[in-house]
Amino acid sequence: MKTEATGTLTAGARSAGRTGVRAPETVNEIMLRALTLKARPDALNYKRGGEWRPLSSEELLRRARCVALGLHALGLRRGDRAGILSESSPEWVVADLGCQFAGVVDVPLYPTLAPQQVCYIAGDSGARLLFVQNREAYERVREVLSSCASLSTVVLLSGEAGGGALTLSELEARGARLEAERPRLFEELSGAVSAEDLATIIYTSGTTGEPKGVMLTHSNVVSNLTATSERLAFTPDDVALSVLPLSHVFERGAMYMYLHHGAQVYFAEAIDRVGDNMREVSPTIVVAVPRLFEKIYARIKEKAAEGGRVKTALLMWAVGVGKRWADATVWKRPVSPLLKLQQRVASALVFSKWREATGGRIRLFCSGGAALPEELGLVFYGAGLPIVQGYGLTETSPVICVNGPEENRIGTVGRPIRHVEVRLAADGEIETRGPNVMRGYYNKPEATREVFTADGWFRTGDIGALDAEGCLRITDRKKELLKTSGGKYVAPQPIEERIKQSRFVSQVVLVGDGRKFPAALIVPDWEMLRSYAQHKGLDCRTPADFCRHPRVIDLLQRQVDSVTADLSRFERVKRVALLEKELTIGGGELTPTLKVKRRVVNEKYKDVIDRMYKEAEARP
Repeated sequence: MKTEATGTLTAGARSAGRTGVRAPETVNEIMLRALTLKARPDALNYKRGGEWRPLSSEELLRRARCVALGLHALGLRRGDRAGILSESSPEWVVADLGCQFAGVVDVPLYPTLAPQQVCYIAGDSGARLLFVQNREAYERVREVLSSCASLSTVVLLSGEAGGGALTLSELEARGARLEAERPRLFEELSGAVSAEDLATIIYTSGTTGEPKGVMLTHSNVVSNLTATSERLAFTPDDVALSVLPLSHVFERGAMYMYLHHGAQVYFAEAIDRVGDNMREVSPTIVVAVPRLFEKIYARIKEKAAEGGRVKTALLMWAVGVGKRWADATVWKRPVSPLLKLQQRVASALVFSKWREATGGRIRLFCSGGAALPEELGLVFYGAGLPIVQGYGLTETSPVICVNGPEENRIGTVGRPIRHVEVRLAADGEIETRGPNVMRGYYNKPEATREVFTADGWFRTGDIGALDAEGCLRITDRKKELLKTSGGKYVAPQPIEERIKQSRFVSQVVLVGDGRKFPAALIVPDWEMLRSYAQHKGLDCRTPADFCRHPRVIDLLQRQVDSVTADLSRFERVKRVALLEKELTIGGGELTPTLKVKRRVVNEKYKDVIDRMYKEAEARP
């Protein structure tokens, strides 16, 4: 092993330990304290009928208590499993906390999963009950659920009952009746849950292979929640916009932190409404994946292009200034008087509009789930919209490392959080251990053994490097490395990040495993291409026209060449092919957190890839 970094105990954490108050050990203890001591009338906010409506901490706790008792009334006991198949909503949180309080292990399922995948996860986990978003969602999976032997009850989180399903209100009513009969039962159930009990089983969507159920204990979740909270410094004054699905451990961990600190939370209506919602609620915190920030920046560039050459030139000047200022500031290098002046001008003329468009109060964007391009981090930091990047996996509850608002080392994912250790194997793979690491994969002892070293460290499958200050930099996925026919290994992610710097590129996937050289599949930025075609007088009307036009393909190849010129010869992208359709979750090419499923892309576009290499051989 080569290098190692360890999270250290902060001064704040040490002083808290001297108060003599026992630290919470379960999600139940954390949430009961938070919802009681940091109660607020608008803890969770959702939009209905065109208006934002609040759910108070008191009401959230009351409903979660009733759900816990309702589950008990239905016969579910400590250690039993219940699935949650729904988009994010206050009801999702009610169901989750109800399970935790009852000692029931909940199993989140993405609402975008195919019915067969829902059936597999429900069956593999042995779920006895399934919370489903509404009647429509239930009808979509109802037929396959009939083959799940363990499943006996379906509860609809919203809408009317029917088809043998209960409503959430009916479940709560059962719990309320049981509480009237046995007033101390809730305390007994909640108090019986221990730190080493399972809190949740989260099935990894993965980019390859069969999903695996990650077993996380209350201790895993609580240790991660408290240590990450120290680094990010959330407060009761924060207003959070919840964008990602709560089915993902990243957003669920963030939700626990919001509630733990007494922050105000708003649920975004949909991904395409995030911009409008930010302007409506003026959040101070947004947790998201890099793709959201890429789309925000792409939209900014599109609007500038629509305004003509002068606006485009002003934008690019301001971005250049902001990046230079950010790079110097982040790494604590001197900033010249001229650059300071240029930054103030850029802020007044350009970046102030960005800040206004995000609600005017953003103090922190948090990025995770995939690597954030360093270029993008510098752009947003320079605009006064800092993004702190973290790193982790479902198997690590999820955070391993994260930058903080006071020490945001752009290009890295920061230092390990408290009590978490990181080391690099001889091949550069990141290994970690700490109280956040999962118990194992449910029903898969062999898969569990494979991801742990002989001395107990968890193998992440990611390749990275540690700098002199102990900050971790992620370079690629170990299993995603391409190996050319010449035996050279190529890391696709850094090259893809470079290519996405082009304003003509929306999405890109590097291919070339077993081939002579790397090539790229590119989904163009259609607005930018239309502007280019209009300027050059090209007869392109449809995406297919663009994808076949020699001058458009040549434009993209030149764009790729310009950003990869300094790479080693074997890493250079020698051919590009354009795709007409965006890579999406629904199309199967992306995971629910917008990571590329490379195997799926390679299979789906095999003809395109084969043709690209065949043409390269004919015309070297």
